[in-house]
Amino acid sequence: MTFEEAQKEVDSWIRDHGVRYFSELTNTVLLMEEVGELARIIARKFGEQSFKDNESADGLSDEMADVLFVLICLANQTGVSLSEAFEKNIEKKTQRDSQRHKNNPKLF
Repeated sequence: MTFEEAQKEVDSWIRDHGVRYFSELTNTVLLMEEVGELARIIARKFGEQSFKDNESADGLSDEMADVLFVLICLANQTGVSLSEAFEKNIEKKTQRDSQRHKNNPKLF
C-alpha cells in the first residue's frame, strides 16, 4: 500500500465509521497517547522493564499501526501528502547526513 492509498483508506474509514475527524489538537494528543503505548511495549520487550501479568509483546505491530493511523489522520486534516513529505525528508537526510553516520566511530 502506498502512502496515497493509506491516506485515502483512512479518509474513507473516517467517513464511513468515524463520522468526522477529531480536531487536530485532539488527534495530536491521541498520537502522543499511541506513541506512549508503543513505547511501553518497547521498554518491556527490549528494555529492562518486565511485562505485567496482563500485558504481552503481541501488541507491538498493532501499536505501530495505531500511531500510523493517527498520523495519517493529521496529514489528511492538514493537507500534507505523506508521500511528498517523505520523499523530501529522505532527500534532506541524504544531503545532510551522506557521510555523517559513516564517519561516526560510535557506530562501529
